[in-house]
Amino acid sequence: MRLVSETRFIETKAGNMKVVILRPRIQTEPLPGVLWIHGGGYYEGVPEMVHFSRIRDAAKQFGAVVVSPDYRLSNDAPYPAALDDCYDTLLWLKDNAYSLGVDRNRIMVGGESAGGGLTAAICMLAHDRGEVDIFCQFPIYPMLDCYDTESSRDNNSLGWNTKRNHEAWRKYLGPIADNDGIPEYASPSRRKNYEGLPPCYTFVADGEPFYIETLEYVRKLNEAGVNAVVDVFHADIHAFDVIFPLSKAAKDAKASFLEHYRMMVGIDDSL
Repeated sequence: MRLVSETRFIETKAGNMKVVILRPRIQTEPLPGVLWIHGGGYYEGVPEMVHFSRIRDAAKQFGAVVVSPDYRLSNDAPYPAALDDCYDTLLWLKDNAYSLGVDRNRIMVGGESAGGGLTAAICMLAHDRGEVDIFCQFPIYPMLDCYDTESSRDNNSLGWNTKRNHEAWRKYLGPIADNDGIPEYASPSRRKNYEGLPPCYTFVADGEPFYIETLEYVRKLNEAGVNAVVDVFHADIHAFDVIFPLSKAAKDAKASFLEHYRMMVGIDDSL
């Protein structure tokens, strides 16, 4: 189906913020609503990146209303600015579901890289506050752990690597970067209790820095009784599906995302 894009400005606690909205040109019934959060290491990126995302593929094939916020970046405002902006967008999506044509019972959150980290944090915050019942989550190769893991330590892959990862976390955490006890909403891997979080689908490459923290996130969700699935593709670069979209790994990742989205959202496979 054909999608149309719209830019709006919504009111947040920090002031007006731009959001990019994707939706079908013709819509006859309420559709799933998706808060989609762009990546960029928490310090760069724009909401227009949604046009190159996996959720755009899903919205085009199955139908969805996607809202992508222009959240504050860590160069200007460290944690919790981005989290606050994304959570305010989630509340706006819920409160305006009727006018947006969104099914309030199928509000989802997803994003890539830092957007995947914010996805996990938003799901935790929404669960703990009890203000939004998130239907499912799609944190794609998420940036979750401010401490080195086996795959993020001494990783010299092209694009995102250990050096850039350390710099990005220091910018995002700002004045609390050297503190003990980093908050779980800042670095979601710090969370202890994963019970009650939304079902999850994600994918990651086996040669990239976020490989281990992605597997750990899914493992902890499953151990807490949450349905969570991860697909692992062979690639040695972060965001392989965007950087090399014609590669076999990227094509397989796109197909797998679409199939898991269809199953999790409950879309008839005859469509």
